[in-house]
Amino acid sequence: MKLLFNLILNTVSVLVAAYILPGVDVASYLTAAVVAIVLGTLNTFVKPILVFLTLPITFITLGLFTLVINAVLVLLVAMLVPGFVVVSFWYALLFSIVVSLIGSFLGMFNN
Repeated sequence: MKLLFNLILNTVSVLVAAYILPGVDVASYLTAAVVAIVLGTLNTFVKPILVFLTLPITFITLGLFTLVINAVLVLLVAMLVPGFVVVSFWYALLFSIVVSLIGSFLGMFNN
């Protein structure tokens, strides 16, 4: 049940971020759910590998390079999921930040 609630929270985060940012488009609610699932899967399995491989530059930039990794993962999701469009790297970066902020806020209600 908690997994389903987290999926709904992440889907709402994706929808709100797409509504706020003009350079991000989500075709439907189902597309937003698929984006949430694919993004969560990539964050679970691919992101730790990328963080490990880029550890020296992440260390030099005091962790700010992880924002670049997040943006690259969002662009990868945009390539994988039809109906999810991100027009540029900068919108992908903003999208990842907005989704994180909204997800953190909505996560406060997750007991």
